[in-house]
Amino acid sequence: RGKGKGESAREEARKKKRDKQPQRKDGGDGEQDELEEASKLLVKVLHVSENPAPLVVKVSPGTKDVRPFIVCCVLRGVNLKPGNALKRFLSVQTKLHEDICEKRTAATIATHDLQLIKAPLTYDVQPPEELKITPLGRKEIKAKDLLRQLELEAEEQRKQKKRQNISGLHRYLRLLGGKDNYPCLVDAEGVVISFPPITNSEKTKIRKDTHDLFLEVTSNTSLQICKDVMDTLILKIAELNKFTLEDKEDSGSDNESDALCGPVNLNPSQNVQPVNSPLVVEQVRVVDMDGNLKVLYPSKTDLSTVSSLLTVMR
Repeated sequence: RGKGKGESAREEARKKKRDKQPQRKDGGDGEQDELEEASKLLVKVLHVSENPAPLVVKVSPGTKDVRPFIVCCVLRGVNLKPGNALKRFLSVQTKLHEDICEKRTAATIATHDLQLIKAPLTYDVQPPEELKITPLGRKEIKAKDLLRQLELEAEEQRKQKKRQNISGLHRYLRLLGGKDNYPCLVDAEGVVISFPPITNSEKTKIRKDTHDLFLEVTSNTSLQICKDVMDTLILKIAELNKFTLEDKEDSGSDNESDALCGPVNLNPSQNVQPVNSPLVVEQVRVVDMDGNLKVLYPSKTDLSTVSSLLTVMR
């Protein structure tokens, strides 16, 4: 009740997408069931109560009028070193932005290297002329100037390709149209590490030697779409991790300079994970400025949309 036709249609489309996922067949012998269970991907949830230093995200009241919904978690044990693992990881995000995120209009994903984050984090808003970020692959710039720059690039690109529509990152500029303030995720040092739905910061960029991730999904549509996207993102990363571990690719350059990769590990066997070792998802609490809980992810009911493909150890 109270939903417009457009939103109802979107919810219906998302439900159909989820229903298309392969369901486990009933019947058959117990051995078949055990085989299916063993072939599932493993994810272990670390509860806030078991975590000596849980990460917390505070939300300022100003986000309510700009981009109100945010869901976060920590994912440990990712292996991006071999071959094209990093490239595939980035490709997965692009596909999710196109598909379940509905070209970022429903939600936006941001992934960060956990080791480069200074907690606690604050989800806040800042005026376009004050918000400063160092976007991926660019120098530090004010949000207002970044958007103007991207608009000019978009127009230039459109003219060169003689297209009617603009493409790529430039499509998302209109999502901030008419806003007096822009949303941003700020670390303990006051550095903006995310400017949804436009870009992440170079400061927390994921590299080949990244193994622990901070995942963030924001939306101006609903909290549920944030959770659905996060469920799918965790599933896709688990699939990638399993593929990478089982495929035993040689370490490749991934077209990224060695300078970005940090010190070389002379004993690669130290980093080898057993194929069946689960990824660990740490719960992250999103609270208001007084510390009252707004969202805890993953809760008991989360990750259920992907339960046919994922075994969650809680």
